[in-house]
Amino acid sequence: MNVIKYTLVILLLLNLLACGKKNDQEIDISKIEAVTELIRFDQRFYTAAPEELGELKTEFPYLFPEPNPDSVWTAKMKDEDELFLYSSVQKTFGDFSDQRQALTNLFKHVKYYYPKFKEPKVIAILSNVDYDNKVVYADSLLFVSLDVYLGKDHEVYQDYPNYIKQNFNKEHLLVDVAEQLSLPILRPSATNSFISRIVQEGKKLYLTAAFLPETARAEVIGYNELQYQWAEISESDIWKYFIQNEMLYSNDPNLSERFIHDAPFSKFYLEVDKDSPGRIGAWFGWQIVNSFMKNSDMTLQEMIVTDNEELFGKSKYKPKKK
Repeated sequence: MNVIKYTLVILLLLNLLACGKKNDQEIDISKIEAVTELIRFDQRFYTAAPEELGELKTEFPYLFPEPNPDSVWTAKMKDEDELFLYSSVQKTFGDFSDQRQALTNLFKHVKYYYPKFKEPKVIAILSNVDYDNKVVYADSLLFVSLDVYLGKDHEVYQDYPNYIKQNFNKEHLLVDVAEQLSLPILRPSATNSFISRIVQEGKKLYLTAAFLPETARAEVIGYNELQYQWAEISESDIWKYFIQNEMLYSNDPNLSERFIHDAPFSKFYLEVDKDSPGRIGAWFGWQIVNSFMKNSDMTLQEMIVTDNEELFGKSKYKPKKK
């Protein structure tokens, strides 16, 4: 692969506007009805007296797993660290009115594409920064761990790696919700080739972007500005690397760890690694799906059920040269 090494100054000058662009999938949702039923369980729990625990357990049995005794829950109510998290959440989100409206708009966009979609009941919780499960969508319920969105520089996250806490902000909460809503829509891939895996990720990103047309592309994939710019500038060289190393139709499971999973950087095993963002394969999958939709008359719903390798073959994808 040609050397992919650019200074931050060049990155900023050449692509400062690109990553901030919003998506071009805006549609008319003015006649679509949606309601966001929100329960601030975090407020209910951390302001409750111990004698109110029984009432909470009756109302929210799914949040009090057995066999934990009541003493575990009453101790949580008074735990200093948890109360600090709760206080931080209140300062960050306030009455949650902005997020409630944004969720309503998100639900309207989902219903535009999938009219049978039913808005889930949104339950705001604290999870002791369980970032692996920061948003959980379970049919009629949507659990959102607010303590994972306090801002990447919050003192609670000081020991977390940068690539993990980079998206611990209010803006990314909606992206994580949209991504979870997209998962039941996606069909499992018929093949396990690398190209199929990255197209699968591309479909997920395309859906997320369609549900959030006002959200910047960089935010959708969870990149900062420089990372998104790096991906755009390096597109041609990276694609050449994939082809020259015969990766596209490889079933090597390690390619997912190198180029799809969350990581501080992608793994080309070259000096350029340190400059690259993680999940570059997902970014390429997104470009392939975008190319397919531009060169096809398929609807979003039809694209989603198209075989991944077939989609790639018909995408007419060509990397942009910088």
